[in-house]
Amino acid sequence: MKITKIETFTVPPRWLFLKIETDAGISGWGEPVLEGHADSCAAGVRQLEDFLLGRNPLHIEDTWQAIYRTGCYRGGPVMMSVLSGIDMALWDIKGKHHGAPVHALLGGPVRDKVRSYCWIGGDRPDDLIAGAQSLQARGFDACKMNMCSELQIVDSMKKVDAILRQLGDLRDAMGWDFDLAFDFHGRVHYPMAKILLRELEPLRPLFVEDAVTSDHIDAMADLAAGTTIPLAIGERLHSRYDFKRVFETRAARVINPDTAHVGGISEMVRIGAMAEAYDVALAPHCPLGPIALAACLQVDATCWNAFIQEQSLGIHYNQGGDLLDYVTEGAFVIENGFLRIPQGPGLGIEIKEEVVRERAKTGHAWQPPLWRHADGSVAEW
Repeated sequence: MKITKIETFTVPPRWLFLKIETDAGISGWGEPVLEGHADSCAAGVRQLEDFLLGRNPLHIEDTWQAIYRTGCYRGGPVMMSVLSGIDMALWDIKGKHHGAPVHALLGGPVRDKVRSYCWIGGDRPDDLIAGAQSLQARGFDACKMNMCSELQIVDSMKKVDAILRQLGDLRDAMGWDFDLAFDFHGRVHYPMAKILLRELEPLRPLFVEDAVTSDHIDAMADLAAGTTIPLAIGERLHSRYDFKRVFETRAARVINPDTAHVGGISEMVRIGAMAEAYDVALAPHCPLGPIALAACLQVDATCWNAFIQEQSLGIHYNQGGDLLDYVTEGAFVIENGFLRIPQGPGLGIEIKEEVVRERAKTGHAWQPPLWRHADGSVAEW
């Protein structure tokens, strides 16, 4: 079998899809996207087209290693997101070739469903109680939110008090049977993170994501040692090599790498196994499209330490397109807050190619907002 054709599709709201065709009539789909950098990722796929055409798509590991290791430069968010989409598509092809889901080719499933959570609020947290209650009515028992808007490197206790009031009201409204995960989103720097983690402990969050940015693993390790809250990190790390220091310093008790940014299914499974050796939990990051979610679910099926899965159905970013627009009915089955592991061949979903091609005519030019503090300096988004 040989790869014969490669196409990318920039589709709303902020995604990039990849289709790889073969001379055996089997096609695979991937999602090689980095939010705000879809055009760069599409160019990265095109740059690899000559290398990929004519290759055996079943030789996934050799293709992965060749892309990663050839040349002086490796890693980084754009390259690894490109590699991620290619890896997903090749696993999709291999599963369809063997008539089996990807997880069956990775040793078989350790679970048939995985607990899931959704986002509430928006870029700046808003209507949190209504959002959480809506999820609860749909059977979910966990959610995640941005826990603050702009926050200076050292900010006022007035700002801290406002954050605590909002999140405290949410906890009071939802009770203790509904889990809350707080995303600091890199907006909080070490001086304020230390304060906020202490103040948030009574709210008993499921985890705090990106308490500081991934540039500051040493600071995060210090924060982790000083709090009972599980700290999570991973969406801005892009290979198992990036995670080495996280594990060695005990900077996090939960990791949330993104299958679309970290080298695809192949690398996610390796990172999950590394985390298991350090008794660290896996909660794959995925505020993205249906192909990325399907790939995450294959990882969840085979990684024992996976315990919850992010997904973006109805998220505030999904203006102009949502996951279910691009897949056939029944692709994602949600029961009482759990996502079923797809059992179909490959990634286990069927893409509505006609919808993809039509929406690609519109495309998107999504970019994150530029925020500024009151003094005019750039704020972390």
